[in-house]
Amino acid sequence: MISFLFWNVAKKPLQEQLGRLAANFQVDVLMLAESGMDPEEIVSVLNAQGQGGYSFPFSEGKKIRLFTRLPESSVTDQFNDPLGGLTIRQIRRPKGPSFLLAVVHFPSKMVWHPEDQLGGATALTRDIVTVEGKRWRDRTVLVGDLNMNPFDPGVVSAHALHAVMTKDLAERGTREVRGTEYPFFYNPMWGCFGDLTDGPPGTFYLGTSKPVNYFWNIYDQVLVRPGLMAALGKVAILDTDGVEPLLTAAGLPGRGGGSDHLPLFFQLDL
Repeated sequence: MISFLFWNVAKKPLQEQLGRLAANFQVDVLMLAESGMDPEEIVSVLNAQGQGGYSFPFSEGKKIRLFTRLPESSVTDQFNDPLGGLTIRQIRRPKGPSFLLAVVHFPSKMVWHPEDQLGGATALTRDIVTVEGKRWRDRTVLVGDLNMNPFDPGVVSAHALHAVMTKDLAERGTREVRGTEYPFFYNPMWGCFGDLTDGPPGTFYLGTSKPVNYFWNIYDQVLVRPGLMAALGKVAILDTDGVEPLLTAAGLPGRGGGSDHLPLFFQLDL
């Protein structure tokens, strides 16, 4: 079992929270967006509070930070977006085939309209499919701050990420649109929406005076190719670091001292 945690830390100094998260949730691969923290300081905190063995593998990508207690040589670059919004790493295991871990921080809705995001997600998907080739065609995990909800066109369109809400749909592998086959991602985040779930109603809260307001959004998502669906274990939006809450007294992601995003935790049983 490999445990992963992604968090957009919103440029906040959250070293102590990261240490507690890593220790209490036994995180093997930690991925951060919008981190201004010194990587070496993070490694030190992770090793002090956890079971040790964390490292910061070299990558040409500088904006998305990845830390791991897997062997450093087992996490290697395959692709990095020139602007730093996407990094794709190969994860090699002692036994069995490797897989791709793509980590993304997508442009915000505050600067990109839905049409922009759809076009950007189409380009993002092209990069992923190119790296996948035949070797990893059905063994890719995509995780990160998509700045889109699971129902947005950039996530569901066949020309973009093509992520569907059920395993039954994803098991079809591909869908034909105007004579072209497009591969599916499976998106388990649909099951994390609302207050009938075990965790928070979403990963990001935004209250506005606009007529249409979702309030809770799931911008932070994990998508898996059908070949890894059986390996996908627990998927959870975290509202605690295992010791301290990550929500305010009003039940919202911690403003001020904390990030306005909540961490996303998931496991792969390979």
